[in-house]
Amino acid sequence: MKNRNHLIDRTLIVTTIICLVPILFSVAVYQRLPDQVPIHFNAEGQPDNYASKAFGAFGMPLLLALLNIFVQLAVKTDPKRDTSSKLYHITRWTIAILTLFIVPFSLLIALGQPFRVEKVVPLAVSVLLLVVGNYLPKIKQNYTIGIKLPWTLADEENWKKTHRLAGWIWTFFSLLFILVILLDFYVVWIFFLGIAVMVTFPLVYSFILAQRQHTSDTD
Repeated sequence: MKNRNHLIDRTLIVTTIICLVPILFSVAVYQRLPDQVPIHFNAEGQPDNYASKAFGAFGMPLLLALLNIFVQLAVKTDPKRDTSSKLYHITRWTIAILTLFIVPFSLLIALGQPFRVEKVVPLAVSVLLLVVGNYLPKIKQNYTIGIKLPWTLADEENWKKTHRLAGWIWTFFSLLFILVILLDFYVVWIFFLGIAVMVTFPLVYSFILAQRQHTSDTD
């Protein structure tokens, strides 16, 4: 019972409740919703996947609440979790905050409200990546948050150097994304190319460090 109470803490309860708050908005607009509501958009901001209005209004908040619970338990049970890290707390609140925007956003679009999805969504993602990039160099080794590779988890120095580089790269490209979007110069290939670099470069760098360390140990 003690371990169970330790897992189910105030943050888990509050964030789960927040994930369900959009249901109040769903109830208010439900009768005005079309039979199908958009739940996914392509790079041009056009809906390319739909669901029933019942799922969009009530199913999405419930699924996101379940996802939030899963994430909460995952980070809480990580034996190497660093509860003093700001990124640890940001991770625990991310899904709840996103839910407050995702569900009403989808329903408002279904109701015909004009939103530039192709701008709003990439801008929100860019801001989130900027926040994460700022804290990447500060997180300690753990099994749930960060660049979790065999060699970063096995070598603390590799972890530190990899996350330091990743922090610089993520921050640079996040600011670049925000700049081109605000200047209305946003094009899809810039976003996807940047994401590819943000993911690939730290992985390659980490692998090279591991190989150098292995070579040094065998000399």
